[in-house]
Amino acid sequence: MSLNKVLLIGNLTRDPELRSTPSGQSVASFGLATNRVWKDPQTGERREAAEFHNIVLWRRLAEIAGQYLRKGSKIYLEGRLQTTSWQDQSGVKKYRTEIVAENMQMLDRKPTGGAPYQPTAPQAPAAPVQSAPPAGGQAVPPQPEEIPTIQIDENQDEVRIEDIPF
Repeated sequence: MSLNKVLLIGNLTRDPELRSTPSGQSVASFGLATNRVWKDPQTGERREAAEFHNIVLWRRLAEIAGQYLRKGSKIYLEGRLQTTSWQDQSGVKKYRTEIVAENMQMLDRKPTGGAPYQPTAPQAPAAPVQSAPPAGGQAVPPQPEEIPTIQIDENQDEVRIEDIPF
């Protein structure tokens, strides 16, 4: 039995790059940064390190990422590790390890109204704004925030390495 499973929560380091294969399948790629925080046992100081990951999404998941994600967006991903190799122009063998995402959740707040999804930038806390109740005198309770969950259909064909446009 084998297991190849990756779970990440992080922020995009660049806007997704959306492309299509010759067969018409959508593919998106972007970088994701994750942070690790720990206390140094010798000095007691708080330490932090960032790790950078190459992410690839396919089909409808790629289209959604291209439409809704931007640099700085916070997301949760589930996927698998995949390493590809090739020879560069000077004959040196190169390797690239990517995370092929199969599920994704956007963790930024959803905007109100019909505006397109935009990630929220960290801001200093503002003073609370009190709004007047509607004409009927009753305040409308806030609606629960809806975070979209995206999954790839497991019945779809596997992606062949020949279909990758990069």
